[in-house]
Amino acid sequence: MNTSHVVVVMGVAGTGKTTVGPLLATRLGVPYAEADDFHPQANIDKMSAGVPLTDEDRLPWLDAIGGWAHERAGLGGVVSCSALKRSYRDRLRAAAPDVVFLHLTGDRALIEDRMAHRKGHFMPTALLDSQFATLQPLEPDETGVAVDVAGTPEEVTGQAVASLAALLEPAP
Repeated sequence: MNTSHVVVVMGVAGTGKTTVGPLLATRLGVPYAEADDFHPQANIDKMSAGVPLTDEDRLPWLDAIGGWAHERAGLGGVVSCSALKRSYRDRLRAAAPDVVFLHLTGDRALIEDRMAHRKGHFMPTALLDSQFATLQPLEPDETGVAVDVAGTPEEVTGQAVASLAALLEPAP
């Protein structure tokens, strides 16, 4: 499957956005961008200290991601971004109206276990509750699909490709 869409891989911390995102980009033949790379240092410092970001903290980050998605419009791309709130997704769509969301979902215990075993990431497990409290799943009027993260990264990516193809490819 090739796509000219920009896919935003969203979900709470620990769902595998940074793992599935590059795999999905490879399968789609498009570039990948890591949302964490768009954070200003102040945000990274805050999260590293176990302090959840405010909506105001997130605005420059969302705008930078939206700018990348806008530049890739019509060319395709995959970018990871938690995009936990509808207002965040609306902001991304304001910059890049044709973005498509891939919501990685999963059981809290599984996600917490994965977070506890990852190395070198600034997001502590202690912030997982705030992530779930903030999460607003995709609404029916938002273009996107949800895929459960139980399974290997390759299996999740395969499910994502199939779900996106069903969503984006016109029926024969």
